[in-house]
Amino acid sequence: MKFNELILRRFSTRKFKEKAVKKSDIVKVLDAARMAPSAVNYQPWHFVIIQKKENLEKLHKTYSRDWFKAAPAVIIACADHSQSWKRSIDGKDSAEIDVAIAVDHLMLQAAELGLGTCWVCNFDTERCAEYFRFPLHISPVALIPIGYPEDDTVPAKKRKPLEDFVHWESLDHSGNLHTPETD
Repeated sequence: MKFNELILRRFSTRKFKEKAVKKSDIVKVLDAARMAPSAVNYQPWHFVIIQKKENLEKLHKTYSRDWFKAAPAVIIACADHSQSWKRSIDGKDSAEIDVAIAVDHLMLQAAELGLGTCWVCNFDTERCAEYFRFPLHISPVALIPIGYPEDDTVPAKKRKPLEDFVHWESLDHSGNLHTPETD
């Protein structure tokens, strides 16, 4: 599958079949995350795979949407702040940015394998860290439910036009798009 087809193929899946995800597919997805770039190549991430019923039930207490409860597996994507690069000028910690890039790789690989995923960021991170006994330097960044989509019809994507967010060289003071005078 070509890259432009793959990025169109990936969508936020919120209806899953009652079918376990093959361990070999989860490993492929995680290997794609492993290949993601990170600041100074520190790779400050951990991925916790949740498949057992009792652990899924704990996770459901951190994000209680009905559709989420139907996912046969969930990947907790975590940032390791003890392993991340920090920018010297202002101390900006790259961990969550690096995890986001890795999750994007993971989700694209899942789409190529016919698996559905959804990025969940609106969950109780403190409760999640407590339930799964994360040390203080590890923070959960996202929950990624993963499974076989009930319906794999790709919905239309609602995206802003390029003109709304691409700026050539600078923004003027009014916030209007500034474009180069010549190509």
